[in-house]
Amino acid sequence: MSKKNIPNNQKQMSFIEKARRAQIVEYAIETIAELGYTQASLGEIAKRAKISKGVISYHFANKEELLEQIAIEYYIAWQSYIAPRIEAQKSPKEMLRVYIESNLVFVAENRQHVFAVIELGSKKITAEGKLQFAADHDEAILLPIENILALGVHEGLFREFTKPSARVMALTIRNAIDGFTMELMRKPDLDVQEYTRELVTIFDISTKK
Repeated sequence: MSKKNIPNNQKQMSFIEKARRAQIVEYAIETIAELGYTQASLGEIAKRAKISKGVISYHFANKEELLEQIAIEYYIAWQSYIAPRIEAQKSPKEMLRVYIESNLVFVAENRQHVFAVIELGSKKITAEGKLQFAADHDEAILLPIENILALGVHEGLFREFTKPSARVMALTIRNAIDGFTMELMRKPDLDVQEYTRELVTIFDISTKK
């Protein structure tokens, strides 16, 4: 999700309006995570939030705007959680470790929001027949990994990567994290700490010089 899509008018909202919008988004996330994209009607969301559909329509022009807000808030929350933790590290090796660890913790602690975004990403189609959030999401989410790999190579801590091979490694790391998300959906009682340790070990070995 591109930052340019974040609505500017949110700054002019009153505290009550922001709180109501946040409540609606929260119940929309819950509904999509539990029932799926197709069954998450405005009526069902309103029912769970104990408000009328009219209240939702007052704050969001339509269902599409509401669903886009879910993706926007996910991107903001993910970036706010991950970025400071990576930036606090001094070594590329530690940056990579923290990137993996913090992603898995974020998923585990925000399961419904993550599951809702996955559902949206797999169902939301543009007029051109493409996935709505795929292109912006993929590029934005791979760049931090590629930057960490490049820094590690520059400092002599990681093995050499060409630009294409660094892309392969970044995709592999990201797909491993996404694979954890799918496994967590299947197995809610998954041992997150053990899973995290194994992923960190795998990529420590595979990037080591």
